[in-house]
Amino acid sequence: MSPWLRVILPALLVVGLAGAASGQTGAPNGSPARVEIQKVEREGVWQPTAGGTQIPLWPADMALGKPDTGDRPEATGNGSSLIGGRKWHWASYVTRPTMTIYSPQGRDTGTAMLVLPGGGFHAVATDLEGTEICDWVVRQGMTCAMVKYRTPQVWPKADGKHRRPEVLLGLEDAQRAMVLLRERASTYGIDPRRIGVIGFSAGAYLAAELSNSEALTYAPTDAADRHSPLPDFAVVAYAARMLDDNKGRNTLALQPWVKISGKAPPTLLIHAMDDPVNDIRQPMAYALALRDAGVQVDMRVYATGGHAFGLRPTADPITTEWPGQVRQWLENLGML
Repeated sequence: MSPWLRVILPALLVVGLAGAASGQTGAPNGSPARVEIQKVEREGVWQPTAGGTQIPLWPADMALGKPDTGDRPEATGNGSSLIGGRKWHWASYVTRPTMTIYSPQGRDTGTAMLVLPGGGFHAVATDLEGTEICDWVVRQGMTCAMVKYRTPQVWPKADGKHRRPEVLLGLEDAQRAMVLLRERASTYGIDPRRIGVIGFSAGAYLAAELSNSEALTYAPTDAADRHSPLPDFAVVAYAARMLDDNKGRNTLALQPWVKISGKAPPTLLIHAMDDPVNDIRQPMAYALALRDAGVQVDMRVYATGGHAFGLRPTADPITTEWPGQVRQWLENLGML
């Protein structure tokens, strides 16, 4: 094993992924204690759950920027803490990103939701913040598209602080997924003006970037890239990597790499006050910046819930109530 891999594998399996599993903290409010299980990872390409159709985001012959692990074969894994009493799974070493389409089986509103799972930019949490979210999305009468974006991409550090990579591979993949959905809207039975995004943790950061990036961050490749990459609405759950905490504990300044656009879509932020990974000031700073830019923004904040709870019920009310909050918000926007 190369020295580099001896560094990245512990970061992948312990730091990045444990952060995504810290929702179960054994808090006094009745949340179950965290149960550690053996981490398992094996070479293999992630495959969708029943009803999903996985398609490549980019032409097969197109050279793409590579994740930090280069051409290492894709792998899938599970481990770290149980969430909602169950294992959660990931894909990593992703070199050929995809999106997986799930269509509603009954009522179809014509609305679509792009799903950007978290995973600390080390991996993609394929079930907890991916397919399980799509299960809920299609039950609301929406088409769901889960993005398996390129990872790992470790953010460089300067003076002990993370810095955004100049080229953010996950953002390129998210933008490509959005324009492909618009290009193929008639194929999927969706309205190209009713395509939103939901992101979790690292995926929440990508959702925010997607919301504020009017121009493509990659060179156009085909007809799909003529479409706008901006979503029509955005849900940002346990936001990450936006707060500049160098200016004091109670300041709400954004990092210099966070750019806010007045054309960002209506946005709903969901967060728990006791999140041990992403401080509550992360969404607060982002919400205030959106408001100052004239963007419609809502927040749903709960006292407890921790981090990376997805849709798995625990004793914390946020875990069972946030989906209803999203549905009501979408109804208010006229999307459902």
